[in-house]
Amino acid sequence: MEKKLHQSYILLVAAFIIFIAFPASSQNGTMRQGTVERIKVHGKELEGNLAGDSPDRDVSVYLPPSYKTNPERRYPVVYLLHGFTDSDAKLYGFEQHWMNLPDVLNQAFAEGNRPEMIFVTPNAFTRFQGSMYSSSVTTGNWEDFVAKELVSYIDKNYRTIPQAASRGLAGHSMGGYGAMRIGQKYPDVFSSLYLLSPCCLEPASNVPQDSAAQARLQAIQTQADLEKADFFTKATFASAAAWSPNPQKPPFYLDLPLENGQVQPLVLAKWTANRPLASIDQYIFNIRKLKALAFDAGADDSGIAASIRELDKVLDSYGIKHFYEEYDGDHINRVADRIGTNLLTFFSENLSFEQPRK
Repeated sequence: MEKKLHQSYILLVAAFIIFIAFPASSQNGTMRQGTVERIKVHGKELEGNLAGDSPDRDVSVYLPPSYKTNPERRYPVVYLLHGFTDSDAKLYGFEQHWMNLPDVLNQAFAEGNRPEMIFVTPNAFTRFQGSMYSSSVTTGNWEDFVAKELVSYIDKNYRTIPQAASRGLAGHSMGGYGAMRIGQKYPDVFSSLYLLSPCCLEPASNVPQDSAAQARLQAIQTQADLEKADFFTKATFASAAAWSPNPQKPPFYLDLPLENGQVQPLVLAKWTANRPLASIDQYIFNIRKLKALAFDAGADDSGIAASIRELDKVLDSYGIKHFYEEYDGDHINRVADRIGTNLLTFFSENLSFEQPRK
């Protein structure tokens, strides 16, 4: 009898260890999956944009494994902004892409050492293949759409913890820029920011110097021309639509930094005014209100790595605590890994998971 009790105790301990080691796995050993919903959110701030993009935006929402089975529980939310030419559909696995966010999150939560959270990504793919998450009559007021309308919609329709302490804002490339741009303006909405390989931080100076690149810019006369253009040309038009809009200049309603072969100083000044490293001193009081700020980039992504190095110096000069790292990688090859490890750990440590009182 004593031997049987001893064996039962051993089995009970073993079962408990297995449960602790694999809390996100089902009884048959299959990893529990989060669910993804793709919804439409109307943006009043996006209505009437001159580009003609719909104000009804697709939004992908990742609900962690326990969301459906624990109906009383509320969750922090990370708003993850995608990069230029990307979309929420690509990031969430509706289209083939270089990463699948739900797979990354499912695997990370299955490991059991990070608390679960909701992820939300709006589709910022526009006529110009990216909104730059900026405020412009040409593309719409993306800042307020994300920080006010989208957050309000998610809080009303999902079991969130509706407070800044439980909201994070992150993004990759153009999305990293957007996270910094929006986050430094709305510390009362988002408490923690994580920038993955953020583009466009430094003052504007990227006017094409070679005649071939200049010719490609000048050759764009129609939407069809723009859609067939090279990446740099598309990015230049998207930047102009966001930062140097011109409501009197159809069909694109923007001013390029180069006109008839001549650099346009005022346009470049407008672009620089929209670059975080140029405007950071005016937002430093807001940045100090953030609970946490982190950013990283692959060392092979040399231009962006140099810009976050400068951001690190500026924040150090103001005595603002932050996390900064250059790692062995390029612009995309380790981003999925960084999300599943560093980013999730960062938000696990800095967001509030405390359940609201009933």
